[in-house]
Amino acid sequence: MNKEERIKLQELITGRIDLSRRMDEDEVRERIDEQIKQESKNRHLEISERERLRKDIFHSIRQLGILQELIENPEITEIMVNGTNGIFVEKEGKLHKLAVRFDSAEKLRHVIWQITADCNRVVNEASPIVDARLPDGARVNVVLDPVAINGPILTIRRFPAKPITMEQLLHMGALTEECRNMLKKSVEDGCNILVSGGTGSGKTTFLNVLAGFIPEAERVITIEDSAELQIRNIPNLVKLETRNANVEGCTEITIRDLIKASLRMRPDRIIVGEVRGKETIDMLQSVNVGHSAMTTVHANSVRDVVSRLETMVLMGMEMPISAIRRQIASGFHLLVHLGRLRDGSRRVLEIARPLGFREGEVEMETIYRFEGAYVT
Repeated sequence: MNKEERIKLQELITGRIDLSRRMDEDEVRERIDEQIKQESKNRHLEISERERLRKDIFHSIRQLGILQELIENPEITEIMVNGTNGIFVEKEGKLHKLAVRFDSAEKLRHVIWQITADCNRVVNEASPIVDARLPDGARVNVVLDPVAINGPILTIRRFPAKPITMEQLLHMGALTEECRNMLKKSVEDGCNILVSGGTGSGKTTFLNVLAGFIPEAERVITIEDSAELQIRNIPNLVKLETRNANVEGCTEITIRDLIKASLRMRPDRIIVGEVRGKETIDMLQSVNVGHSAMTTVHANSVRDVVSRLETMVLMGMEMPISAIRRQIASGFHLLVHLGRLRDGSRRVLEIARPLGFREGEVEMETIYRFEGAYVT
């Protein structure tokens, strides 16, 4: 049976199943098996073909269609769906184009709506861009047409089922033992740490690793756009997530709102997944009034972090540059910069300590620097 015949048969069998009422997974599989058994009386179906049909139909009804198999593949770290033009995946830091693709934009939209509905997000023509997540924590970004000219665009970044540990990073050569010991002591002492890096450099993963050093007795509050952190060593853990406004009247809840709320929740430590806008003001204020915090930011180097933070603060309020720099210098104890090398590996490229504000600049002391291959 060729691909077109299999797709037609799959659609035929799916059409016979009553999807108007809610069924659990076992009942859906029973209905699929009944229809495949009935169809096999009319045509010869190999055992392997039956199994393939069973899996594909179940995925199309209850899961994410052709994406489900990719999501379940532990070797794939990122999935990029470019409308109906093709699907690309990242394996071991390298991109590959797959032979499979969505047959229609409508099928792709159905998958997108299923993902967003499951995590209380709304995406439509009025709100064509949305960030969401899958039940396993994978991060999802959606851009619908006509904003995306070549059809609905879906990007899924997967995370390991088991969080990466510091020991694994050491084994991969991401940092040295001496560097690890210094970071461990800094986290245990309650230092304010800012992790920087480019897209795909591993900022969230590294923040999660650092969180593993937080003493169990602390009350930790995490704040994210889409919950991605996998902190498992803290019993007293509060996880907060932003919310978009929608047509049902739900008001928007921003990172700024959550940071302000967290300060009234008696936190020992605040972890903000990423600062990328006006919330930087609240982040800086919290670390300058005695709160222990960790966060991440997009930047090209440790030195660029200062200008990035300045720009984001100025998005929300007028403030003298000197005042912003003073808060950066006094608020953060360590700046950790990550990068992805040409071979796809991710490393700690530099760790610096702000020494203070002198002659209009934030003075930095480099504690650790990686000298090696070209960074992408």
